[in-house]
Amino acid sequence: MTDEQPERAGFTHQIRVRYGDCDMQGVVFNPNYFAYLDDTMDMWLQAVLSDGYLPNEFDYMVKKASIEWDSPARVHDVVDLRPQVTRWGRSSFEVEVHMAVAGRRIGIAEFVFISIRPGEHESPTPVPVPEKVRAALS
Repeated sequence: MTDEQPERAGFTHQIRVRYGDCDMQGVVFNPNYFAYLDDTMDMWLQAVLSDGYLPNEFDYMVKKASIEWDSPARVHDVVDLRPQVTRWGRSSFEVEVHMAVAGRRIGIAEFVFISIRPGEHESPTPVPVPEKVRAALS
């Protein structure tokens, strides 16, 4: 791995680190990265699918999430988050989110998402990812 983040075309979400996001070491408290990532996914889906993201056609849930850190983000840093689908399955898709501050890689998150029948959150049923979603996120 290098310190440089690869150049990618596509969506970038920026989050400015607030004082309250940091731990006693002065760096972003680890769980806050997941809040940043959740916000990034929401903003990305709004940007490509529109507000409400096809409520009767598409819903999804996180099956797996992981982060590998390279360096810290600190208070007042602006974190660039760049999501990209890395694999499509029938009812699942994998997303990497590259995180950087001023071009310095701070980490990468990896997610496995499952497309589910809209509104089924208690006992979700996996369903194929709609073609509209595949096209918009590819």
